[in-house]
Amino acid sequence: MFLSSLTVYLLPSPMLSATARQTSAAAALKSTRGKKTRDKAVLLDSTVFNHPIRHDILHLCAVHHLDSLRQGSANTKTRGEVRGSGRKIRPQKGTGRARLGDGQSPMLRGGGVAFGPKPRDFSTKLNRKVIEMGMRVALSAKLKEQRLGVVPCIKWYCHKTITLKNRLEALGWRTGTLFVSGLPQVDPAVQRAGRNLRGLEFRHVDEVNVYDLVKWRRVILDLPAVALLESKLGRGPGLAAAEEAAVCDDVRSSNPV
Repeated sequence: MFLSSLTVYLLPSPMLSATARQTSAAAALKSTRGKKTRDKAVLLDSTVFNHPIRHDILHLCAVHHLDSLRQGSANTKTRGEVRGSGRKIRPQKGTGRARLGDGQSPMLRGGGVAFGPKPRDFSTKLNRKVIEMGMRVALSAKLKEQRLGVVPCIKWYCHKTITLKNRLEALGWRTGTLFVSGLPQVDPAVQRAGRNLRGLEFRHVDEVNVYDLVKWRRVILDLPAVALLESKLGRGPGLAAAEEAAVCDDVRSSNPV
């Protein structure tokens, strides 16, 4: 990962009030080259990185994503699908034992399953505005927890794993770190150098969802990723309030009391 030798700070947007500025978190990130350089600041959109924390929205988005991952391929045979004869096992009367039909009865060993699972689609529907709000909430939560970082660019100068490992250990980013790049393609060198390191993952910003932001302990964005997120999720103050009210109505309608 080639990062310019700068220390990057996360700062709230100037649209915030003085109280909000005091309560918002700031995270200092180091350079991968380990040089002492002059500090620089990254100005973040408050509608994206300073959204009120909504645990219900995060829960909806996480469940929606996990439902989409379920294969839904579990399958059992009913009594009509089990191989075997339809002959009655014993006479209806005269034996003194329980009455039985054919050998495919669910009561018998080797018979069908009465109410077993069948292949089905577990995916659920969630409105686009709810998912976008979930992204804003997840990014804001990471920033307030001081687990969100910004670097100029996610690149590395060689494909050697040991070089990347040593540098990430010096930065404290060795485990539980998700690197999100906004470049047209994630740098092949950094992917090759980090693919054998457990606890690291490199993704494009379009591949990241709410569940990833909640799951990973630390999220590192580059400047192109920040720009793409702000262009996709950024809203004006009036529009943001109107959309939040609409999302709240959608959540209430989908979860009636």
